Amino acid sequence: MVFDAHSDLLYDVTCRRLAGESRVLERYHLARLRRGGVEGLVLSLWTGIGQGQTFWRDTAWAAPEAAPQRLEVMLSCAREEMAECGEVRLVRTAAEAAEARAAEQIYVFLGVEGLAPLGTDLSGLDRLAALGVRTAMLTWNESNALAAGAGAPDTGLTALGRQAVGRMERLGMVPDVSHLGEKSFWDLLEASQGPVIASHSNCRALCDVRRNLTDDQLRAIRDRGGVVGLNSYHGFVHADRERQTVETLARHAARMIEVMGVEHVGCGFDFCHFMGPGNESAEGVEDAGQVRNLLDCLERMGLTARERTLIARENFLRLLG
Repeated sequence: MVFDAHSDLLYDVTCRRLAGESRVLERYHLARLRRGGVEGLVLSLWTGIGQGQTFWRDTAWAAPEAAPQRLEVMLSCAREEMAECGEVRLVRTAAEAAEARAAEQIYVFLGVEGLAPLGTDLSGLDRLAALGVRTAMLTWNESNALAAGAGAPDTGLTALGRQAVGRMERLGMVPDVSHLGEKSFWDLLEASQGPVIASHSNCRALCDVRRNLTDDQLRAIRDRGGVVGLNSYHGFVHADRERQTVETLARHAARMIEVMGVEHVGCGFDFCHFMGPGNESAEGVEDAGQVRNLLDCLERMGLTARERTLIARENFLRLLG
């Protein structure tokens, strides 16, 4: 069974619910999750505008300064969806996840993919924590009042961003570095005390893009007791389109194990096929229904059943306990 530490399904839920649909998870996604053995997810609250997605641009909340309104819309749609779907349970701890699993429900944690909606008001972190948010990224790919993202000039964390990191940790939120610029990454490590994660990043040594992590960054996450989630997005797997495959993604796992140890590798697939062209995942792991293919690759590479279980679910659940 698999725990996916980064899922954008709430984006599809929001799009469809605002178009008048209901029971989106049940009608479009649950069968695929069950087929792939996905027992749990971190559902991401992502309110950015970019990467080919046009949905927010076509709404009343399209302006950059409307990020707070986009967050409220997504939270409202998430609450309505959870109320309708008895097969899914919102959880905050690994113990609650185990209870949901025993009841044959898919457990979901909440995460925030960028804190731009908070502006400069860090009290918003308290509200997010009260709503059950367990992981948070300071920024998506842009710069905001807290930090610089991977797609922005690399200016690092601001003084307010450093304060935000401390507040997040006090509230029980795990900082997620997946979308940070490199200077912001190191600034966050300096500002934080506990474990950090990269929920959906691969190895820069195998695919040289800014969203992937250097070996030094991987070691730093290891030294904090953190976990890195393997990302299936094609452009982060290999530069050569012919090699953007599940087998190559498994090689990223092997590299992470070599650099960090198997206890620090997990899954954060970042499936975005429902967001349109350009958001495809690697061949052989195009959606949640195919995630077992990755585990099969790891088995063929010689990983034991215990090692595969650590990567598939236990490493991230241990950290969120």
